[in-house]
Amino acid sequence: MKILDKYLLKTFLFTFTTVFVILFFIFILQTVWLFISELAGKDLDLILVVKFLLFSMPRIIPLVLPLSVLLASIMTFGNLAENYEFAAMKSSGISLQRAMRVLIVFIFVLSIVAFWFANNVIPYAEYKFVNFRKNIAQAKPAMAIVEGQFNDLGFYNIKVVKKSGENGNKLTEVTIHEKPSNMGENKTVIKSKTGELISSEKSSILKLVLNDGYYYQDVTPKKYEDRAKMPFIKGKFKKQIINIDLSELNKVDESKESIAGTNAMLNVNELTYTLDSLNKNLDNEIVSFSENINQRVGIRRYPTPAKSDLKKKQLPNNLMSLYSNKDQVDILKMAGSNITSNIYSIETTQKDLKDKQRDINKHLTALYEKFVIAFACFLMFFIGAPLGAIIRKGGLGLPIVFAVLIFITFHFINTFGKRLSQEGGMTPFMGSWMSSFILLPLAILLTYRATNDNGLINFDAITTPISQLFQKISERFSPAQKQQ
Repeated sequence: MKILDKYLLKTFLFTFTTVFVILFFIFILQTVWLFISELAGKDLDLILVVKFLLFSMPRIIPLVLPLSVLLASIMTFGNLAENYEFAAMKSSGISLQRAMRVLIVFIFVLSIVAFWFANNVIPYAEYKFVNFRKNIAQAKPAMAIVEGQFNDLGFYNIKVVKKSGENGNKLTEVTIHEKPSNMGENKTVIKSKTGELISSEKSSILKLVLNDGYYYQDVTPKKYEDRAKMPFIKGKFKKQIINIDLSELNKVDESKESIAGTNAMLNVNELTYTLDSLNKNLDNEIVSFSENINQRVGIRRYPTPAKSDLKKKQLPNNLMSLYSNKDQVDILKMAGSNITSNIYSIETTQKDLKDKQRDINKHLTALYEKFVIAFACFLMFFIGAPLGAIIRKGGLGLPIVFAVLIFITFHFINTFGKRLSQEGGMTPFMGSWMSSFILLPLAILLTYRATNDNGLINFDAITTPISQLFQKISERFSPAQKQQ
């Protein structure tokens, strides 16, 4: 390796490492803020908190790595151009492509490592992360409940005044609001003097034993005038057991992307196998439903009758005239009932098929994302390196502005494409690769302009035609022209 290659590689590695550590720390703080409600006030020791963060760290790499490559490229080549080191290289006959050669090899190796990381480490970390959250709740059930405030657990809102015991499983002054299944008003309240949390690592059910309490339930009378009396039911109990499903702790809004689905826990081979099974299942269900609906509506393949038979059996234009009025009413009612039943069956099956297709699209997106992260490193390098050489600015000023704008554009298009592909608006392939396809021409353009020593924007190409136009106008209306 030549001295120049060593110098460029050393400069880039130092900048890349510094930027990566800073950005990684910033995104870790974002993760802590995202899960602060699960970490704060839950009586967790330091080891559990560290494990929690370690299992959540790998998911940050797909965001931090491309941004680090982009920013490090702009800063490195911007410093070289700003200090006239590029001018010295070009005067010695060293082109931009020659200077980038050793870094291209490094980015190629980094892309392979990124793919391996996305294919092996991230799925394993996602699996451990989800199960770690579940195991914490089972080993320390009190972590799900914070003193002095209502805690949302499945179908219940639970508030306790005080927790005691070795693991905080002894509760005092328990108040529970039961959520209605139809998302209406809360009509059931349970209060007890004491309670105890009982859990098992082999089960995802958390048992809440209540002692010496009451329950109150509002009653909605059928008559409107009786509702003003606000009737309710009150009951007393010595002991009552409530089972809470801890799997609800791992169910979060997908739009927040705080926890990925099972597709994020699979590598390429597992995703390929799963997709094959999902596609076969979808095809079988479509065929099964088609045959079932054809039988229900009475569509069968009959042999075509001969013309002689058609002539012998002439049917009236109005078939209903063959039946009495009572029979006609019964036939119409039966037909209406069959139509309603078939429409309901079609709509239900259509929704189920859409859900299955959405699941397939999510798995396809997860498969393509493993390759996108590797290509994104190449893309960001070929955007950042020529951009740094063009703007000729290093440091943390202008490079950060360009890096943030480009990466936000990349991340927004990538997120938009994934959401759209999951809902069937475009193919998962296009949704995953759309951001790369859109920014690829920018990388080619910047590399071409940096190679030819052109600026970021060729203002001459814009101003020259305008100045020529004004010159022609001024010559046409000049005094000499008027005298002639």
